[in-house]
Amino acid sequence: METTKVVLGNARGEVQLFSDDKKAGKMDISVIKDKLTVYHTEVDEEYAGKGFAKILLNQLVSYARENDLKIVPLCPYVHAQFKRNPEEYNDIWFKEEI
Repeated sequence: METTKVVLGNARGEVQLFSDDKKAGKMDISVIKDKLTVYHTEVDEEYAGKGFAKILLNQLVSYARENDLKIVPLCPYVHAQFKRNPEEYNDIWFKEEI
Protein backbone atom coordinates (compact mmCIF):
# COMPACT_ATOMS: atom_id res chain seq x y z
CA MET A 1 0.00 0.00 0.00
CA GLU A 2 1.29 3.45 -0.94
CA THR A 3 1.23 6.41 1.44
CA THR A 4 2.51 9.96 1.10
CA LYS A 5 3.39 12.74 3.47
CA VAL A 6 4.75 16.27 3.27
CA VAL A 7 7.70 16.91 5.57
CA LEU A 8 8.79 20.54 5.97
CA GLY A 9 11.35 22.14 8.21
CA ASN A 10 12.77 25.67 7.89
CA ALA A 11 11.08 26.20 4.49
CA ARG A 12 12.79 23.19 2.84
CA GLY A 13 11.47 19.68 2.78
CA GLU A 14 10.11 16.74 0.85
CA VAL A 15 6.96 15.11 -0.33
CA GLN A 16 7.69 11.50 0.57
CA LEU A 17 6.17 8.35 -0.90
CA PHE A 18 6.23 5.02 0.90
CA SER A 19 5.29 1.60 -0.44
CA ASP A 20 4.79 -1.05 2.22
CA ASP A 21 6.64 1.15 4.74
CA LYS A 22 9.70 1.51 2.46
CA LYS A 23 10.57 4.93 1.03
CA ALA A 24 9.91 4.61 -2.70
CA GLY A 25 10.31 8.21 -3.87
CA LYS A 26 10.38 11.88 -3.01
CA MET A 27 10.07 15.42 -4.29
CA ASP A 28 12.47 18.09 -3.03
CA ILE A 29 10.50 21.24 -2.21
CA SER A 30 10.63 24.56 -0.43
CA VAL A 31 7.84 26.82 0.78
CA ILE A 32 8.43 30.55 1.10
CA LYS A 33 5.42 32.78 1.70
CA ASP A 34 2.75 31.71 -0.80
CA LYS A 35 5.06 29.82 -3.20
CA LEU A 36 5.89 26.13 -3.16
CA THR A 37 8.94 25.43 -5.33
CA VAL A 38 9.51 21.86 -6.48
CA TYR A 39 13.09 21.16 -7.53
CA HIS A 40 13.36 17.44 -8.16
CA THR A 41 11.25 14.28 -8.34
CA GLU A 42 12.88 10.94 -7.68
CA VAL A 43 11.45 7.41 -7.63
CA ASP A 44 13.62 4.42 -6.66
CA GLU A 45 14.47 2.20 -9.63
CA GLU A 46 12.56 -0.80 -8.33
CA TYR A 47 9.36 1.28 -8.42
CA ALA A 48 9.92 2.86 -11.85
CA GLY A 49 7.03 2.72 -14.30
CA LYS A 50 4.35 2.16 -11.64
CA GLY A 51 2.91 5.69 -11.61
CA PHE A 52 4.65 6.68 -8.40
CA ALA A 53 5.82 10.06 -9.75
CA LYS A 54 2.16 10.85 -10.48
CA ILE A 55 1.21 9.89 -6.91
CA LEU A 56 3.85 12.34 -5.66
CA LEU A 57 2.55 15.03 -8.01
CA ASN A 58 -1.02 14.51 -6.81
CA GLN A 59 0.08 14.91 -3.18
CA LEU A 60 2.06 18.04 -4.07
CA VAL A 61 -0.94 19.58 -5.82
CA SER A 62 -3.31 18.67 -2.97
CA TYR A 63 -0.95 20.22 -0.44
CA ALA A 64 -0.66 23.41 -2.51
CA ARG A 65 -4.45 23.71 -2.84
CA GLU A 66 -5.08 23.03 0.85
CA ASN A 67 -2.56 25.70 1.84
CA ASP A 68 -3.33 28.34 -0.83
CA LEU A 69 0.11 28.01 -2.41
CA LYS A 70 1.26 28.50 -5.99
CA ILE A 71 3.68 25.91 -7.38
CA VAL A 72 6.91 26.99 -9.07
CA PRO A 73 7.71 23.90 -11.19
CA LEU A 74 11.51 23.91 -11.52
CA CYS A 75 11.48 20.10 -11.64
CA PRO A 76 11.39 18.97 -15.30
CA TYR A 77 8.82 16.25 -14.57
CA VAL A 78 6.40 18.61 -12.81
CA HIS A 79 6.86 21.33 -15.43
CA ALA A 80 6.15 18.82 -18.22
CA GLN A 81 2.97 17.65 -16.47
CA PHE A 82 1.80 21.23 -16.00
CA LYS A 83 2.44 22.03 -19.69
CA ARG A 84 0.65 18.86 -20.84
CA ASN A 85 -2.40 19.44 -18.62
CA PRO A 86 -2.67 23.20 -18.01
CA GLU A 87 -6.43 23.08 -17.31
CA GLU A 88 -5.78 20.70 -14.43
CA TYR A 89 -3.09 22.86 -12.82
CA ASN A 90 -3.78 26.50 -13.79
CA ASP A 91 -5.18 27.36 -10.35
CA ILE A 92 -1.91 26.49 -8.57
CA TRP A 93 0.70 27.05 -11.32
CA PHE A 94 2.86 30.10 -10.61
CA LYS A 95 3.78 31.73 -13.90
CA GLU A 96 6.01 34.75 -13.83
CA GLU A 97 4.54 37.65 -15.69
CA ILE A 98 6.87 39.23 -18.18
